Amino acid sequence: MTATHEHRLTRETVHHAWDRSLPPLLTIDPGETVTFETRNASDGRVTPERRSGVQPPPRQDGGFRGHPLTGPVAVRGAMPGDTLAVEILALTPGPWGYTSFAPGRGLLPDDFGDHYLHLWDLTRDPAPFVRGIRLPLAPFLGVMGAAPAEPGAHSTMPPRRNGGNVDTKQLTAGATLYLPVLVPGALFSCGDGHAAQGDGEVCITAIECDMTATLRFDLIKGQELPEFQYRTAGPLDPRTNTAPWYATTGHGPDLMEAARAAIRHLIAWLVREHGLTREEAYILCSVAADLRISEIVDAPNWVVSALLPLSIFEQTEAQ
Repeated sequence: MTATHEHRLTRETVHHAWDRSLPPLLTIDPGETVTFETRNASDGRVTPERRSGVQPPPRQDGGFRGHPLTGPVAVRGAMPGDTLAVEILALTPGPWGYTSFAPGRGLLPDDFGDHYLHLWDLTRDPAPFVRGIRLPLAPFLGVMGAAPAEPGAHSTMPPRRNGGNVDTKQLTAGATLYLPVLVPGALFSCGDGHAAQGDGEVCITAIECDMTATLRFDLIKGQELPEFQYRTAGPLDPRTNTAPWYATTGHGPDLMEAARAAIRHLIAWLVREHGLTREEAYILCSVAADLRISEIVDAPNWVVSALLPLSIFEQTEAQ
């Protein structure tokens, strides 16, 4: 019978950087399962006692140290040149979550002058947002990765070849993540739980939450991947793809600028058609709207679409 190791969250089990020199907290055999408890990305700076709305940013305590990651876990026999297969068996969000943005960050760093926070009640699914909008939960871990090959401490913020902060919303329960093994044992860690997110996470946060994740690990010997790959649990967006979608677009020779234009147009549509404030609309775009490259072959301009599922509205145009 395959053993199950339960890895409990304590201050001693959390680290804030990728570092191949970190000693493993647990060593398992291929085929075994581990349950991780993870902290939300704020690492205690955001609490459920705060109120939603415009407000001063949370206390920084010297600045963001990096995502609090649970691990690392070593897999016996894993060597550089192998592939680590991580099967996502179960994901359980904590009872509350938050989405926030601040000037100078996110896809629209210059469009908003104040820090803004929205708190979510995750004991209800779909989770209520504002004025007849409810968002089905689709939990996943924003950060899953193995240790990098390069020595030293590396920030958790950018995605890398080892995986890390990939914020890929399709990695829900039932999906399998494939990571290149870059150091002996692989040294896997995870964190940054998201209860829901749109493709792009445009305001720089999803529905951030504590998460309990049960993962099964296996090895594919002698298969080296150039970067992480994954297999989804099934059809994409099964909980929101139940009605029409509304899309705004941006075009131009720069994909980043086209993405910004598409999101700005979607914010304007949400304000005009659904009475949201600009801040509420930006939050909703980050947790529910999907950025897609619709066209990238007809120079000099490319097209980016921002698609929003109308199923999240109680009184929807789909009816």
